[in-house]
Amino acid sequence: MEPPTSSRLNSRKRRKDGSGPNGATEPDGIPPKMSRRSFGLREPAPFSDEVEIDYSKPYIRVTYEEAMRGTPLDRPVRVYADGIFDLFHSGHARALMQAKNLFPNTYLIVGVCSDELTHNFKGFTVMNENERYDAVQHCRYVDEVVRNAPWTLTPEFLAEHRIDFVAHDDIPYSSAGSDDVYKHIKEAGMFAPTQRTEGISTSDIITRIVRDYDVYARRNLQRGYTAKELNVSFINEKKYHLQERVDKVKKRVKDVEEKSKEFVQKVEEKSIDLIQKWEEKSREFIGNFLEMFGPEGALKHMLKEGKGRMLQAISPKQSPSSSPTHDRSPSPSFRWPFSTKTPPSSPANRVRNESAVTYDISEDEED
Repeated sequence: MEPPTSSRLNSRKRRKDGSGPNGATEPDGIPPKMSRRSFGLREPAPFSDEVEIDYSKPYIRVTYEEAMRGTPLDRPVRVYADGIFDLFHSGHARALMQAKNLFPNTYLIVGVCSDELTHNFKGFTVMNENERYDAVQHCRYVDEVVRNAPWTLTPEFLAEHRIDFVAHDDIPYSSAGSDDVYKHIKEAGMFAPTQRTEGISTSDIITRIVRDYDVYARRNLQRGYTAKELNVSFINEKKYHLQERVDKVKKRVKDVEEKSKEFVQKVEEKSIDLIQKWEEKSREFIGNFLEMFGPEGALKHMLKEGKGRMLQAISPKQSPSSSPTHDRSPSPSFRWPFSTKTPPSSPANRVRNESAVTYDISEDEED
């Protein structure tokens, strides 16, 4: 039977028939889009004492080569992985995922140690055994859960659960007076190594909590837990409440500072806009002023036109020289009676009289 993983990889490398709108085909290694459906199980994994095993069939282990080639559907490769699984996290889930995908047809059995065994060999746990059983039950890669799993795997335990391979990281696990509790499993050729997820572990999570103990204590006090439930003394409780108030004041001050900064920024933006508008209006005003009162402005032309109209009204234009002229005979001059002197006259009349002296003819002389 061909492993489904290899067929999945081969299907990913196949190209689509034809070409795309630009003549390009799907590059190798890019999987096609999958249909939207759920791959997770709908129920938690059962416990081993709830599963019936047909002991009438003989227990014959499969070899590593047979397991890699693929076994029949009714004979999956039974892989066992054990641990404490305290504060179940993504590192645990990734290890179980690797164990589930070791072979094309795998049935994963996970053993979880009890509180008594764990406290004796490793130390105190945060979660009790029932919580840890339940956490492993709800991992999607697990097919069966063994409660109260042994610390060291015996041949009787392996035969009882018909285990073909044991999955664990390859780092030697020293405990119970042994340098490596999986040494005899490795010598028997039943060990299947997995990779640890760096950066996360139960010890790392506990270290964070211990390091930031005050933060988490204040957090839980704020959420309604009592000091007695948190095993916090009266003095520390008051100290945490005081720190909480101080932090609230600091937060308010910080909020006020941020709001004031935003206000100042808005004022600056508004002032810049006002200055720009003022500059534009001032330029417009200066341009209009120069256009009206400048050297060549409209006011100068208006004054010139008004001056020309005033001059034209004061001194009208003379008649053209081509117009006919009428010869006027000088009016006869006469003398004032009883006087030889001419009457006083204006300078203009005086000039006229002087020019008309030669033409004065009296009636007596004419006679």
